[in-house]
Amino acid sequence: MNNMPPYMSQKDKLILFDGVCKLCHAWSRFIIKYDKRHIFKLATVQSTEGQAILKHFAMPTDSFDTILYIDKNGKFAKSEAFLEIIKRLGFPWKLLIIGKIIPKKIRNWLYDRVAKNRYALFGKYEQCFLPTKDHNSRFLSDK
Repeated sequence: MNNMPPYMSQKDKLILFDGVCKLCHAWSRFIIKYDKRHIFKLATVQSTEGQAILKHFAMPTDSFDTILYIDKNGKFAKSEAFLEIIKRLGFPWKLLIIGKIIPKKIRNWLYDRVAKNRYALFGKYEQCFLPTKDHNSRFLSDK
């Protein structure tokens, strides 16, 4: 990807997620815990950085129903984003890449069912969560 989004460099591997979604929050905590090599940066769609990146890709900035994974090769959404992230986490997590045998159309249909009902199924925070001081380095920032 020649035209990197704002706040990102060629080396960044970014996971953009909904910061008020409890399921998405759990996902970000999972990444922080199991990304031992600190491969990924995180950003919420509600953050200044997240909003600028969504605008860069001409995506809605007021509603969001997918995680995005962005690196120098492009932007991945829905089940493709999940699989791109998982394959970089190493063993045993990368074994989940077997999910690629399911056709993308079916994977994304399943993904959409969960995404559209995530607040009802898992809950929602009143406001976007902020990273703890020990996790600040894991989040994309304008600094």
